[in-house]
Amino acid sequence: MLALIDYGVGNLFSVAKALEFAGGDVKLTCAADDIERADKIILPGVGAFGDCMSNLTATGLIPTIKAQIAAGKPMLGICVGLQILFAGSDESPNVDGLNVFNGRIRRICADGLKIPHMGWNSVKFGGSKLFKGLSGEPYFYFVHSYHAAPDDPSIIAATTAYGETVTAAIEHDNIFATQFHPEKSGDVGLRVLKNFLDA
Repeated sequence: MLALIDYGVGNLFSVAKALEFAGGDVKLTCAADDIERADKIILPGVGAFGDCMSNLTATGLIPTIKAQIAAGKPMLGICVGLQILFAGSDESPNVDGLNVFNGRIRRICADGLKIPHMGWNSVKFGGSKLFKGLSGEPYFYFVHSYHAAPDDPSIIAATTAYGETVTAAIEHDNIFATQFHPEKSGDVGLRVLKNFLDA
C-alpha cells in the first residue's frame, strides 16, 4: 500500500490517479498508522514552503514521517514535497523544514526569464533509479520559483536549465524526490512513478 499524505496541499487527485495508473495501491491519508503500515510514502506539495510546513505541522505527522524515513521506508516527494525535506527556504526564511537533508531552497536566478518557471523543460540525469528505462533528455512539467541547493551535491539525481542549473530531482538511499510534477508529465512521468514503485 502507498500512503499518499493528505495535509491540505498538493494536487492529490491527479497524483493518486497517476500512481494507480502506474500500478500502485494508493491510500490518501492523514493517519499516522496508515503511514506506518504503508510500503512506501508519497509526500506531495504545492504552494509556499511556509504554508506547506504549517499545514504539515498541524497534522502532527512530522515525527511519524521522519521516523519512517529513518527506518528506511521508501519515500517520494513531489514539488514542494521535495523542498520541505531541506532545512529551510529563502521563500519562508523563518520557517524550518524537515531537515532530512542539509541545505536550503534558493530562488531561481533567471535574468530575463519569467518566474515562476512554468512549463516543459528537458532534464539531464545520471544513473538514478527514478529514470530507469528513459534515455536522452526527456521533458517534464515544472511549476516553481525555488529549487534545492543541497550541501551534498551528490544527492542531486537530475537537473534542468532555466537561467541557471536547477535541481530537478534528488535521490539518496530510500529517499526520492522530484521538483517537476510526474503526474502532469505524460508517459515519462508515469515511468518515473513506476520506477519509484519498483525501487
